[in-house]
Amino acid sequence: MNARVIPIEIDTGTAYGRPKPTHRSELAEVGAGTPMGELMRRYWHPIGLVGDACETPRKIRVLGEDLILFRDGQGRPGLLYPHCAHRGASLYYGKVDEQGIRCCYHGWLFDVQGHCLEQPCEPEGGRARDRRRQPWYPVQEQYGLVWAYMGPPDKKPVLPRYECLEVLDEGEFLEADDSSIGGGGPQIIPCNWLQHYENLVDPFHVVILHSSFSGTQFVKEMAVMPEVHWEVQPLGVRTVSQRMLSDGRRLRRISEAGLPTLRVIPSPRLGRFGRVESLGWVVPIDDHHFRIYVVGRVSEEGELRRMRTRMNGKLWEEMSEEEHRLYPNDVEAMVGQGVIAKHSEEHLVTSDKGIVMLRRLLQEQLQALAEGRDPAGVSFDPDTAPVVFSAGNWLAE
Repeated sequence: MNARVIPIEIDTGTAYGRPKPTHRSELAEVGAGTPMGELMRRYWHPIGLVGDACETPRKIRVLGEDLILFRDGQGRPGLLYPHCAHRGASLYYGKVDEQGIRCCYHGWLFDVQGHCLEQPCEPEGGRARDRRRQPWYPVQEQYGLVWAYMGPPDKKPVLPRYECLEVLDEGEFLEADDSSIGGGGPQIIPCNWLQHYENLVDPFHVVILHSSFSGTQFVKEMAVMPEVHWEVQPLGVRTVSQRMLSDGRRLRRISEAGLPTLRVIPSPRLGRFGRVESLGWVVPIDDHHFRIYVVGRVSEEGELRRMRTRMNGKLWEEMSEEEHRLYPNDVEAMVGQGVIAKHSEEHLVTSDKGIVMLRRLLQEQLQALAEGRDPAGVSFDPDTAPVVFSAGNWLAE
């Protein structure tokens, strides 16, 4: 009798032999000379709180560059390349005085624009000192933040102003915060900036991650699945979400991802209605890290910092690894994608339409730059009106 032959079932769909993943380098990478790095360098970026610029030199890393921030004795902030033009010693160990910052090695003194004012070891304080200049970047102060422009000098735009931070309601004042509010985690978040920027146009994760998977992080109304549509605006992508609440009222919520890195997100706690209360800037530190600076209209000191999410009753840094696993927040979702998301492995669906639109908008800005045009949102007119956003929470019967 012939033995019965049982066919061997071959496994399909295993991870064996999968292609090496890749990322959209033109969108994610921000170093000098990269497409996105050059686009980013056509805008102003916040690099610290006003108080960070002081007589103690401070290390700053932004767009993949290491720099030194300080404030001289005349009150002027300065942002210099860290290695002294003499023999490369770090100005982090320098001493700030009335005129600028002095290198600890041989005492060369540089002002906030990098001019070499003194070379103490040279005859007459350095007869050729005017020929040496420390690389520097222009800085300005606004809204409680220090801003830097790191692009081509002949393309420096005016520092923009924003209507929602210029027009204050009675009893309000501005507060700036550097704790990465909205990132859901530490002050410096260890993944690529684009992973958070794209998160701004993804309203559906609010229903899953923030309202069910990890419990109710905000308010129960945010757990209602919204009807969503997206609109491309001159300065970004707008997300319009509508929720029909159990009491018959309709919640209309508008958020925006603005160029180049703006998060225009009204409070998900629905503490007040109307126009957006704060702006955030998703600042790339380098390709693998970012942080968020926030400025908002508040009525009590420390109000912004108190907006930080608590999971299981704790701030992110107070939680154990097991609690992070049980109660993931934005930071876990973003960092879990890898230091740079594996874009080649994505399978985008209809609810990702906003992400597709945002990437396309960024590509259009890269194309404009490649063709010698200015990107959207830059102005060279000092009388330019403040930028107006339509974001906010509205409740209707």
